[in-house]
Amino acid sequence: MRFGLDRMRRLLVALGEPQQKFGTLHVVGTNGKSSTVRMIAAILQRHGLRTGTYLSPHLVTFAERVRVDEQDLTPDAFGEAVRRAAHAAAKVDRTLEGDDRVTQFEALTAAAYLAMADAHVDAGVIEAGLGGRWDATNVIDSRVAVLTNVGLEHTRWLGPTVRDIAREKLAVVQPGSTLVVGADLHPDAMDEARKVDATLIEAPADAPGIEILARGSFQRRNFALARAAAEAYLGELDPVKTAAAAAATRVPGRFEQISDDPPTFLDGAHNPGGMDALAEALRGELEGRPLTLVLSILDDKDAGEMLRSVAPLATRIIATSNANPRALSPATLESLARQVDATVDIRTIGDPRRALASAQVLAGDEGGLVLATGSIYLIADLLRTDRTQPGSTL
Repeated sequence: MRFGLDRMRRLLVALGEPQQKFGTLHVVGTNGKSSTVRMIAAILQRHGLRTGTYLSPHLVTFAERVRVDEQDLTPDAFGEAVRRAAHAAAKVDRTLEGDDRVTQFEALTAAAYLAMADAHVDAGVIEAGLGGRWDATNVIDSRVAVLTNVGLEHTRWLGPTVRDIAREKLAVVQPGSTLVVGADLHPDAMDEARKVDATLIEAPADAPGIEILARGSFQRRNFALARAAAEAYLGELDPVKTAAAAAATRVPGRFEQISDDPPTFLDGAHNPGGMDALAEALRGELEGRPLTLVLSILDDKDAGEMLRSVAPLATRIIATSNANPRALSPATLESLARQVDATVDIRTIGDPRRALASAQVLAGDEGGLVLATGSIYLIADLLRTDRTQPGSTL
């Protein structure tokens, strides 16, 4: 990572400022960004706008990060956008001093803006990568910004407190624009939101009476936030079209059910806040049935706090790994899990697919559920159909 926006601005100038050719909504926050982005785009698209979305990270292929009208870019379209962004990046690199160079995320972001401009989208819904102030996405003049929530994550780069992190995320808000914040925002983050030069809208915690395809109570909060953001952008919404968006928006890797026998779910929760939300959703799903967890967590996450959220709900835990080199070893994860709950049945299986298969056999024998969680990279490993394809590490 190389913070700063100068390289990004030079890169976009070299590409003809594609980000100025469509309107944007900018989504920042600790958890729920990708779901909220997808939901906003779905609502706007059903109200007649051609929409683009920029998401991160991807699960299986980089092309998942850029979508037009709720469809991933084709490989050819994505490849062409990346080729042009890389060509412009090489020109920018020659103007930089020392070993400074355009980063991969900057090139990807530029490619996304370029692809959206080429597709003539009316509105792009943009997910920030890390923080906000110095994130490569923060080169757009969005008249609506969205803050999902704020938790203690990436403190090395964003600051040690919720207030510090909120300031970094809220730095994307343009003067005189509209800021839409999620329900139950941390009081310190709300204090910071009130200081911003923008019209502040607090989204409700639910969207009563609307059927939502994405599972989990946290997704109902995300949809309520998305609806408030879309309304801030468009004005009054058509309730029938809004309900249609809710009923059709799928969010891969977020409490996603991949099997019925036994019921098997994947969720990319990767920090304490995300795991708390997942635990809340699980309580409504279990209905007294035993739960087998398949867990892999990166070494820079608060694994202890994450385990404290979900371990009490589990009959057993299978500690595994993932393709990211920062993944905790299964043995380390097992040790941490025993410190959190010494009574739960804990075992280790290093290969994620074997770990999931074993969990499904055990759960099937006792009428239970299986949940694989703890890292986006674990979910990517389990969804990847081509075993020869290298695992994602970004």
